[in-house]
Amino acid sequence: MKIAVVVHGRFHAFDLVRALLKRGHEITVFTNYPKWAAKRFGISPDRVRSFWPHGVLTRISGKIRALTGRSLDRWTHPMFGRWAARQLRREHWDVIHAWSGVAEEIYRDPGFDRTLKLVMRGSAHIREQDRILAEEQRRAARRIDRPTGWMIGREEREYALANRVIVLSGFAYDSFRSMGCRDSVLRLLPLGTNSRAFRPDPLVIEQRCARIVSGKQLRVLYVGNVSFQKGLADMRHVVKQLSDRFQFRFIGAVPSEAKAVVASIAHEAEFVKKRPQRELPQEYCWGDVFLFPTLQDGFAVVLAQASAAALPILTTTNCCGPDLIREGRTGWVLPIRSPEAFVNRLLWCNSHRRELADMVRAAYHDFKPRDWSEVAADFEAICEEKIAAQTAMKTPIRVLSMDPQ
Repeated sequence: MKIAVVVHGRFHAFDLVRALLKRGHEITVFTNYPKWAAKRFGISPDRVRSFWPHGVLTRISGKIRALTGRSLDRWTHPMFGRWAARQLRREHWDVIHAWSGVAEEIYRDPGFDRTLKLVMRGSAHIREQDRILAEEQRRAARRIDRPTGWMIGREEREYALANRVIVLSGFAYDSFRSMGCRDSVLRLLPLGTNSRAFRPDPLVIEQRCARIVSGKQLRVLYVGNVSFQKGLADMRHVVKQLSDRFQFRFIGAVPSEAKAVVASIAHEAEFVKKRPQRELPQEYCWGDVFLFPTLQDGFAVVLAQASAAALPILTTTNCCGPDLIREGRTGWVLPIRSPEAFVNRLLWCNSHRRELADMVRAAYHDFKPRDWSEVAADFEAICEEKIAAQTAMKTPIRVLSMDPQ
């Protein structure tokens, strides 16, 4: 198939593209990453159409939003969508796989009526995402980053224009159904990880198990943006309750909305700046348990990475946790906004050291994380199913007349 992947950044698109290329498809990426940057992630420059000035503008607008709270999305997103539509018109495509937020200008173009149009939504339905974040804003009594009304309307129009909406977890799927989206339009595509890169050496596993049963302080690791959406209020509660019995390490960017809260626990937990993905496997080796109390995530790739690293996971219902975790065997899934449940589960880990070490070994030897080749195969099946249905609808039915003689 000839597939266009349209993404205003990188997200998981580059991983998917590499895997689809290995399956023999003709793929072109339309992105605001420079070609040289895409090459660093294994994408040949001849497979990339780059609107790199938009990438520069997006970085600037992100800093403006962090400082002032003012979003420039109503200018930057249509700008990218218009550019992508112009680029795409030059060729015929079997499939266009566009990220939500930058798809409207493409899918309103009648020139793509015969093309399979997919929208990739990386979180829950945007209206459900905003509802959750509005509740958290009231809980935190401070402004936090939320989708604008303009962006909510735009994404909902994109969902309606697409032939298929791709979501990444059962939680995200259910959020669309609750908003009236039909099952015939929704498709679930769980992501994967480079399991070889994140799978530790057996010696690391044995050292971790030895450390756990020795009675030393358990090491609790978090990777991702340190924000209210990821459960910062609950992280603060957990650290305040347990910093005398556990070591906490948080790796990720801290947005301006979160800096005051992070400063309040900076002497009780270690905060490390965002790390390049190539450095993350070593960071996972440090931990004994992985903490991720997110309020909403479409998938959270860090959970797949932590699984590959054989870390027992504590996370919430509002992500891929229920899809990924074997309850009590590779981790636990807890309700959102339940910091005491996380405290109690960590205390259980602290008092059941041998059981925790057994979980590490079981996760390492028995659990097989999903890799990108499986994701690409499932994406291919989603495309072929719809293309076959479209072809069948266009094929004329031959009526055979009966000769009376």
